[in-house]
Amino acid sequence: MQPAALFDLDRTLLSRPAPLALAAAFRTSGLLRKRDLLRATLWQLVFMLPGIDGTRRASVEGMSLLRGVPVASLEALVGEAMENALRPLLYADPLELLAGHRARGERTYIVSASLQEIVQHVATDLGFDGAIGSTCEIVDGVFTGVSLRACYGQHKADAVRELARREGIDLAASTGYSDSFTDLAFLETVGKPVAINPDRKLRRIAIARNWPILRFEKLFGKPTVSGPTAMLPPKP
Repeated sequence: MQPAALFDLDRTLLSRPAPLALAAAFRTSGLLRKRDLLRATLWQLVFMLPGIDGTRRASVEGMSLLRGVPVASLEALVGEAMENALRPLLYADPLELLAGHRARGERTYIVSASLQEIVQHVATDLGFDGAIGSTCEIVDGVFTGVSLRACYGQHKADAVRELARREGIDLAASTGYSDSFTDLAFLETVGKPVAINPDRKLRRIAIARNWPILRFEKLFGKPTVSGPTAMLPPKP
């Protein structure tokens, strides 16, 4: 059993949701129709509004838009878009935290409601040990549009526990990072939850429970820390 570090993706590692960041690439490639992209974007914007939990609906809507899209085509698109669409949106500070965890010999994972193929590509590119994302049914190498696992809320927490059982992870000694109240169940699975740029609900809970809070004001900037300052577990 060993500790791990688990990072949310959208608005934790990235400054905006990955599906929105990839919208231009999808439009240019022609994999998705313009009206479908507009519908997906609207649902993502609703999901981002304070006090509205549209995660499940946004996830299911997103899966339905993938109907008929070859998996290889989507993976190639994400690979091409990584440098221009996703890397510029990365916060530098969580990557420094990632380096700290890896230096301590801890395994690292991205856990996100975004599509598994997108999350896995980002994780591989950044040197994470693995990724957990929402999954869509695949038949003969093509997405059917049927949602198999929407990795949000309690489902994300369950996926983390399954990962821990499979990989021998000590969750009580592990660290979790997220920005959203909708990830409360996920943060409660680990012994060291950290709120990053938290929404109002998560911020209130973090303060009440004495959880560390990290505020990233800009890309590649230094964080202003409120609450406890010990972000990483002590080196054994």
